[in-house]
Amino acid sequence: MTMDADQIVDRRRLRRKLTFWRVVAFLLLAAAIVGTLLYAAGDSLTGPQIARVSVSGFIGEDRDQLKMLDKLAETDTVKAVLVSIDSTGGSTAGGESLYEALRRLAAKKPVVATIGTVGASAAYMTAIATDHIVARRTSITGSIGVIFEYPEVSQLLKTLGVSMEEIKSAPLKAEPSPFHPASDEAKAVIAGMITDSYNWFVDIVADRRKLARAEALRLADGRVFTGRQALDAKLIDEIGGEGEAIAWLGSAKGVDVKLPVRDWKPVRPGQGFFSADAIGLWIARQLGFGPLLLKGDVLDRVLPERLKLDGLMSVWQGPGGGDGAPAEGAAR
Repeated sequence: MTMDADQIVDRRRLRRKLTFWRVVAFLLLAAAIVGTLLYAAGDSLTGPQIARVSVSGFIGEDRDQLKMLDKLAETDTVKAVLVSIDSTGGSTAGGESLYEALRRLAAKKPVVATIGTVGASAAYMTAIATDHIVARRTSITGSIGVIFEYPEVSQLLKTLGVSMEEIKSAPLKAEPSPFHPASDEAKAVIAGMITDSYNWFVDIVADRRKLARAEALRLADGRVFTGRQALDAKLIDEIGGEGEAIAWLGSAKGVDVKLPVRDWKPVRPGQGFFSADAIGLWIARQLGFGPLLLKGDVLDRVLPERLKLDGLMSVWQGPGGGDGAPAEGAAR
């Protein structure tokens, strides 16, 4: 069977198209591999540097972030760490884990903190884990304390004609409950938990800021401070921003202030535009299955969190602990 001239031309066009898409697929795969390796390296391939770590939003127990901080401690190219804070606080466990990780890091490298708009409660706990704290005059900081909140909707249920029955092993099991007013015994248990966490918070403030415990207690009544007030109260060390923080690293720790400042971010498996999820999503869309995946959770893992917000939020106090753990947020 012989082919006419049109068929020959069509075959050559098809071959060129296939070659083009094979090259594109190869380049995408190569870019994904190189990008993943560079991202996982945490910028450690770029030579001596000052690492910048950002702490923002609600502070929870972030395993990826903790792993990154431990990696920073072992990376020889990182000569110092700058912790950039802009957060109203978070959970007590989240603040504690971040505090402990930064203390391990500070045992091996100079660590300095800068507070931007706000660095309160668990975020202030983060700041005192560093060697030096710099804040703006109008930054909001402090809010040293612990808070536990829970809803009580028994009156609402009564209005709706709904009652809740329960059978439990002991009176304090699952207390306080949102379905009835808390007993005095239940309130005492929660108060004991709050006091225990609060005492630890006050102890580390007194220790890290070189304050008498009585003075730390006076400052730890939940109030917030401006940066200038915090400086007078010895809760921070200096007024300024990143420039002043880097200058301190040079004068107090002998760090070369001309070193580049590199951002370090936690490596989160399965996320990012070059992740397996992202590549799978792209292939699925080319095959016409994109809308099905968009309705699932793949897109949630691919897109950065800031691109998934669908409205404005104005948060002063972190959310309460939904699982019964004490929740620590900024003062009200």
